[in-house]
Amino acid sequence: MRNSSFYKIYTAFSILYLIILLSGYERFDLFLKPILIPIIGFGVYFHRKFPTKNTLLSGLIFSWIGDVILLFTDLGEIYFILGLLSFLTAHIIYCVLFNKQRKVRKKQNRSLFIFGSILIALYLIGMVSFLMPFLGNLEIPVTIYASIISIMLLFAFNGFLVWEKPGNLLVFLGAFFFVVSDSILAINKFYAPLPKSSFFIMLTYLLAQYLIVIGILKLNKKKAEE
Repeated sequence: MRNSSFYKIYTAFSILYLIILLSGYERFDLFLKPILIPIIGFGVYFHRKFPTKNTLLSGLIFSWIGDVILLFTDLGEIYFILGLLSFLTAHIIYCVLFNKQRKVRKKQNRSLFIFGSILIALYLIGMVSFLMPFLGNLEIPVTIYASIISIMLLFAFNGFLVWEKPGNLLVFLGAFFFVVSDSILAINKFYAPLPKSSFFIMLTYLLAQYLIVIGILKLNKKKAEE
């Protein structure tokens, strides 16, 4: 894979950042968090051309904007809402991205897809129902956000059933960890503070972005080399 150094740098900085969070120095967010997604984004930007390259870059850009905006949530609720909108846009872009990937199997395992869809629907209903009493005037935005990220996970699961290995598994796991990260964030913000929440939110988030990027590049590897 070309420009693999960017992904190594991303991994190294992510580990450093997570160690700092685990040590309780969350004030370093302002310096380290904004550089992480651009590093992996440069890896994609300098990668050879493939059909969904710009779509992937767009998802990373809106994720980065969301990262930066959420650094200022202590200044007012508006920053959380704007960050939510930015990540909502990123997830919609990821839905488009996943839908555009080349399928190697014309037919999915329908029974497995239905089973997975039911599990995702149960997650959505369960999470929204659990948080609803604590959301206040954010009931509608959070419900919409939870629905979109669940749809994103569903697209990734469908891809897992029809895409080429190992990219299919990497992207699905990336989407899964994205949902885990947002779930931890939501519970921590609206229900009750969780121990080391920042560490676990960022651990799953950084892993999610890495897996999605590497998975998409692997799914497009043959086309890129033609």
